[in-house]
Amino acid sequence: MTNFPLPAVALMGAALLVTGVAQPASAHSSQPAPLRALADRADVRIGTAVNMTALADDTTYRRTTAREFSSVTAENVMKWESVEPQRGTYDWSKADALVRFARDHGQAVRGHTLLWHSQLPGWLTTGVADGSIDAAELRGILHDHITTEVKHFKGKIYQWDVVNEVFNDDGTLRNSIWLQQLGPSYIADAFRWAHAADPKAKLFLNDYNVEGINAKSTAYYELAGRLRAEGVPVQGFGIQGHLGIQYGFPGDVSDNLARFAGLGMQTAFTEVDVRMVLPVDAEKLATQATYFRGLLDACLGSRSCTSFTVWGYTDKYSWVPGVFTGQGAATLMDEDFVTKPAYGALREGLAAGR
Repeated sequence: MTNFPLPAVALMGAALLVTGVAQPASAHSSQPAPLRALADRADVRIGTAVNMTALADDTTYRRTTAREFSSVTAENVMKWESVEPQRGTYDWSKADALVRFARDHGQAVRGHTLLWHSQLPGWLTTGVADGSIDAAELRGILHDHITTEVKHFKGKIYQWDVVNEVFNDDGTLRNSIWLQQLGPSYIADAFRWAHAADPKAKLFLNDYNVEGINAKSTAYYELAGRLRAEGVPVQGFGIQGHLGIQYGFPGDVSDNLARFAGLGMQTAFTEVDVRMVLPVDAEKLATQATYFRGLLDACLGSRSCTSFTVWGYTDKYSWVPGVFTGQGAATLMDEDFVTKPAYGALREGLAAGR
């Protein structure tokens, strides 16, 4: 969930902007159709990452999450450190709560994430570091983790981010504990194990800085092609979409989607937000709207793109200020749940359809 400067290209025209008076998302009968209704007509799921503490404690957040989105992703509570904090001891309570919420509100669930180099439990990283967990045992642990988690949610997850952030920006494999201990075959293993545990879930690669055609996205394209040729069930490519308006909008987004579609894969935007250097002003919000709309238009322009997920929708609970000093305002709504031009831009794009 990080982002680095992207190659500069010309910004999209001002015609994409949506103007008008912003209204709180919690307004009642006078409010226009929510995003999910427009997305349904456009044959795409519109999703959000969900902060489970906010979902439990904030009535406005809970109501807005249910109203606006047809898909939800666990922001943190399906990650390894959350579900297996102690070896062999699983805690599904918060993840199960999200699945129940989704069921009660007619929402699909994206699983995030089975295999990552970050947010691993301390017992695992310490064991690898001190040598008490060797390569053979680590492979068994990984198999058991993926199998146990996917089986637990079998039939309840429509897309899984199976392997997350395995390449560097230059297209080389990330030097994670997985690569160091298991070699590159761990990627294929993870997909095979996940598919065996739930054959109906769509299985995705997922990363940041892969919106356009560059060394990193090309590495994924080549990897996916090789694995699929070997019969490995790599079925989707997830583009996170963490952008910043201080960098140019990524080029060749539609062409990038098209080449993965050419492999017979689904695509999805999985973690979209668009941050800015604070303070906020009208010009920055207008630019932000063009970035959100540009990614959405690319998705709607590709039949392979099945979902468009924002990484949180209100600045009240955004991860950005805690990671990028002096930056923020990255979501569709401010801290009071008042919609921004970016929310209107998505409404307009979804209403236009495919």
